[in-house]
Amino acid sequence: MSSLTVLTTGPLATIQDRGRAGQAALGVPASGACDRAAYELANRLVGNHEGAAAIEVTYGGLTIHADTDLLLAITGAPCTGVPLNAPALLRSGELLRLGPPASGLRTYVAVRGGLDVPPVLGSRSTDLLSGLGPSPLVAGQTLQVGSLVHPMPGVDQAPVAHPAAGQVVLRVTPGPRRDWFTDAGWASLLSQVYEVSTNSNRVGVRLDGTPLERARAGELASEGMTHGAIQIPPSGTPVIFLADHPVTGGYPVIAYVAAADLNACAQLRPGQPVRLVS
Repeated sequence: MSSLTVLTTGPLATIQDRGRAGQAALGVPASGACDRAAYELANRLVGNHEGAAAIEVTYGGLTIHADTDLLLAITGAPCTGVPLNAPALLRSGELLRLGPPASGLRTYVAVRGGLDVPPVLGSRSTDLLSGLGPSPLVAGQTLQVGSLVHPMPGVDQAPVAHPAAGQVVLRVTPGPRRDWFTDAGWASLLSQVYEVSTNSNRVGVRLDGTPLERARAGELASEGMTHGAIQIPPSGTPVIFLADHPVTGGYPVIAYVAAADLNACAQLRPGQPVRLVS
């Protein structure tokens, strides 16, 4: 059986697939790859079936040793020192080193056959909030590679743009608790330039900026939460929920990020400017 060994992980490397969709009513978060488009592209480039497990790398730093010949594809944030958006052969005994990306935050490494780790509740995804799925990768860990594949797509290079390095504009629509904020608060949400906080992770992107003016005080009963919900905690500044978001939350949701812009949210890095527009 094919395998690879992790030598270094960088800031964070996890195994991800399409997640545990459809189980929120049971209290099970969806999780899965943050940048779904990049994850799916990596799998398609090596002929994997939909939902095959891959590695999600946060800000580079991953080094793997090929224990056998491996066919892989790397997508998402463009790390230095590796082929991008194309199938590549890593021969037995060779090393793959991902340097820091020039833009974006999350990079995906798919191996033909997918990573064969035990599924939990139908998914091989690491969920950092709930603790479901495999633990984050550690140095010295060996990963087995599966054998379920489709024919190779015959694509030498996918013409995909890199994640934006400068200001990112995200489209939003009003949420169910828009009325908990004044018109001035809503206008502030859509007019200011936020900065991505260093206190961001797979649960959510925290934005630093001017607090929003509320029209209502008091507590809100917990409500169901979705990927892309923009929640306003007591700090008054937005949190955009990502893949590992909780299934419920008690802070008002002022807006939702458009579905087409969710992958861009996954690539936001600390210090990056962000604007929200309706």
